Amino acid sequence: MSASPPPVAPQFPAPTAPAAPAKKGKFKKFLGIVAMLVAAVAVKFGIAYMFNSPVHAEAGDCVRVTGSDNNPDVDTKDCGDKDANYKVIKVVKDTFDVNACTVGEAALAQEWDAEKFVLCLDPVKK
Repeated sequence: MSASPPPVAPQFPAPTAPAAPAKKGKFKKFLGIVAMLVAAVAVKFGIAYMFNSPVHAEAGDCVRVTGSDNNPDVDTKDCGDKDANYKVIKVVKDTFDVNACTVGEAALAQEWDAEKFVLCLDPVKK
């Protein structure tokens, strides 16, 4: 007598993840390209403008002015900061006329977008 073979367990196909539709893949790729383009434009224009933009200080603020007369570099500083070398006495709006400041003050013409103004400055007394 021969033994019958043991019963075989039914075999089911291995579960597979459903294939993503081709449209989603193309849409993600398109969004990735758009995001890279937006980032490139932001880097080219936005970040450069942010770091090279003039200081829009108000009266009472202190600043550090370095660079040449024709190309000054201005940074806002705390008035107690050792690097602060001028205090903004007043801001004259809608002009580049550095003579709008009173005698004895330094003047610095600035432009912020379409807004133009002159910072009237006095040296910080240390």
